[in-house]
Amino acid sequence: MKSLILEETGLTIKDVPLSDNFGAKLINFSYASINHRDLWITKGQYSGIKYPVVLGSDGAGSCEGKEVLLNPSVNWVDNYLNQPKQYEIIGLPNDGTFREVGYFNQELIHLKPDHLSLAEASALPLAGLTAYRVLISRCQLNKEDKVLVTGIGGGVALFAAQFALALGCEVWVTSGDDEKLHKAKQLGIKGGVNYRTEDWSKKLMAEASNFDVIIDSAGGAQFALLASLCNPGARLGIYGGTLGKIQDLSPQVIFWKQLSIFGSTMGNHKEFADMLEFVALHKIIPVVDSVFPIEEFKSAFERMEKGIQFGKIVLQII
Repeated sequence: MKSLILEETGLTIKDVPLSDNFGAKLINFSYASINHRDLWITKGQYSGIKYPVVLGSDGAGSCEGKEVLLNPSVNWVDNYLNQPKQYEIIGLPNDGTFREVGYFNQELIHLKPDHLSLAEASALPLAGLTAYRVLISRCQLNKEDKVLVTGIGGGVALFAAQFALALGCEVWVTSGDDEKLHKAKQLGIKGGVNYRTEDWSKKLMAEASNFDVIIDSAGGAQFALLASLCNPGARLGIYGGTLGKIQDLSPQVIFWKQLSIFGSTMGNHKEFADMLEFVALHKIIPVVDSVFPIEEFKSAFERMEKGIQFGKIVLQII
């Protein structure tokens, strides 16, 4: 069984015997997509790392003659408030999807939305679930809301923007790359600004006014500027922290504007099923940046590390 395995010396492709998993079902993977989680694990920047392990949280292929994809969120059935102590994500601590075949519990296996190819379906699970929970479950988005999504180009940010567009919202974005802003507008985004430019938040306010929902994955010093871009009663959803600790956020802005700040990560089994239904209903197609044969995994990971992708980076397994 061909697998992309993380060992103490790094990532390598090996043939690994497949051990049976009683009660689980066998999936033959055709495609699997890379997440930043996989990159952080390879760099040792993730808790609970063990060796060897097959990485990969997203995958699509065939099971019992049907085209399927996997819910990467393990042991989080229906609790809305937060994940349970026994919560896991496929790909660590247990083996993930960067392999030809694997056994997975029936509750995690879902039929692929009919309008998606297997490559597109493999790009959906983790990022789609994360975006759905932070945008729909946590921030309670409705079609009258004006939405800002920061850091467009990454998988979760793109799904958040696509989901908001599907509901009829006016959507704006930020990016550190002008080319990504151009590509975002081609998806139906109203507009955006480059956060590397001076006074970007003032420029955005002049062009778009303020926002009802803001979705962010960076935190850091710029988060305080997001609060200044909020309408009264706005909701801010946070699903990541690539820029580190939030700085200089005035409590006066939060309480005077009656703002709500929601932390969010992944989602439960019901939210995954609801996300798939939403994607099927609105015929949402994941943005795929590139597809690499699994043998070219180094190039795929290098592309993600450089941050030049617009959409999901997919590995072709077979």
